[in-house]
Amino acid sequence: MQHPAVPDLSHTHTRPIHWVATATAVAAVVALSSVLQPDAATAAQPATGPKTAPAHGTPPDPAAVAFPLECGPVKAVVRKEASGDLDGDGQPETVAAVHCDAPMGTPPDGVYVVTRGADGGKPRVVATLVDPKDRHTVTELTVDGSGAVRATLLGYSSADVPSCCPDVTDHAKWRWENGAFVSDAPSQARTV
Repeated sequence: MQHPAVPDLSHTHTRPIHWVATATAVAAVVALSSVLQPDAATAAQPATGPKTAPAHGTPPDPAAVAFPLECGPVKAVVRKEASGDLDGDGQPETVAAVHCDAPMGTPPDGVYVVTRGADGGKPRVVATLVDPKDRHTVTELTVDGSGAVRATLLGYSSADVPSCCPDVTDHAKWRWENGAFVSDAPSQARTV
């Protein structure tokens, strides 16, 4: 009698308990991977556009600012920044795109203007250009030579569009006029 090299396994059948055990193991791995994340980088991100700050002033560091974000147990992270003299006072301001450092997904960005007092005091937020509640993601952020802030924003045409898949791109522009930031109407929204 000859014995096969592989035993006959015809008596084994997949039972529902096997699928439950597999699903439980996969869920445990996913949960563990969301908890075991590397620490956030602490170095400031490079500016995405030209720095137009005058030589006699240093732009405020957005890493030294407490942004008006509700992030729960995670920290706020500066994703993009650009600097320049936005209000014509001879001192540079910094514009920062910031979001909560969620372990999964793409949290929305807020865009904030950070300035420092004439005495060189601590940097502080003086304006919100994009509220995170508007569900935008900033892909480009610049300050041009005239002090105008420009941003490319990904967003959603309706609340029914899943958060994973923004379907609208806006090109926004803000300029300091009469003591406030005024938004130029975004260009015609287009589908991504």
